[in-house]
Amino acid sequence: MSALTFPELTGTSPVVVEGPIRVGSEAHKRLFCRTLLDTFNPYRPAVIDWPRLDAAATARITSLPIWDIAVQTENRASLHVCTYAEGINDPLLRKAVELNGFEERRHRYVLSNLVEAYGIELAPEPAYPRPKNPEWAFLVTGYSECIDSFFAFGLFETARQSGYFPAELVETFEPVIHEEGRHILFFVNWVAWHRRNMPLWRRPWFELKVCAVWAFLAWERIGIASAVSNGVQDNNFTVTGASRLADNIDVFKLLDVCLAENERRLGSYDKRLKRPRFVPFMIRTFRRFFGPKQAAATV
Repeated sequence: MSALTFPELTGTSPVVVEGPIRVGSEAHKRLFCRTLLDTFNPYRPAVIDWPRLDAAATARITSLPIWDIAVQTENRASLHVCTYAEGINDPLLRKAVELNGFEERRHRYVLSNLVEAYGIELAPEPAYPRPKNPEWAFLVTGYSECIDSFFAFGLFETARQSGYFPAELVETFEPVIHEEGRHILFFVNWVAWHRRNMPLWRRPWFELKVCAVWAFLAWERIGIASAVSNGVQDNNFTVTGASRLADNIDVFKLLDVCLAENERRLGSYDKRLKRPRFVPFMIRTFRRFFGPKQAAATV
């Protein structure tokens, strides 16, 4: 795969999967793979025309302590996804996972070009060792994106509405946010399909692995929250972004925006595909028990 193009997909025509589908079936696999492949956007980071910003907007963008880790996160995600793809025998599924990894790497180029355009200095990047357990790494990456994308949708929209990000920059960066929605839609359907197609004796171990991934991510985010509260740069841009916007928006209003944006961004895809449900469910539950009753009624 090229660092900038995925030419075998450019100009392809969408393939329609008709009729009802059963989760785990060949039709299900074809639908979630083709949904990712057929919605590929062949933009090139090198030719993005980054808008000129006034001094105040530039200061807000350059002061965000997220760019180093954002670039590193995308590089690591690409490595994890592409490593998992190497072990896939099914041609269609392998191409879809490869595209996922390619787009993660392309996000890295987008971010690198952004920081260069606005004069942001990045710290030297660390080494990225190949994962020893590709399935574990793929699961951690996928579930982590399910968490981060949910909040990124809301933060991105909140920043747009508030003017924290200028409209021109929001429009330029929109393809990256759009791709994250496609990735989590693909991932949750892959998990459902993969679970149904593995031997019965493997399923208990797989479910334990999924539980371990969620426990790992929960522990990681507890550490992130603690680091942010102590003024330490975290390793998750959505948490840092939320902390920067916290002074300007009520947390429950932000959660409402996250829920609404999650529905809007994922609602346009085929209704037969599964959606990420755990994070929205937990947020709705939190809103129901702890949020203002008047606001909760609008969710």
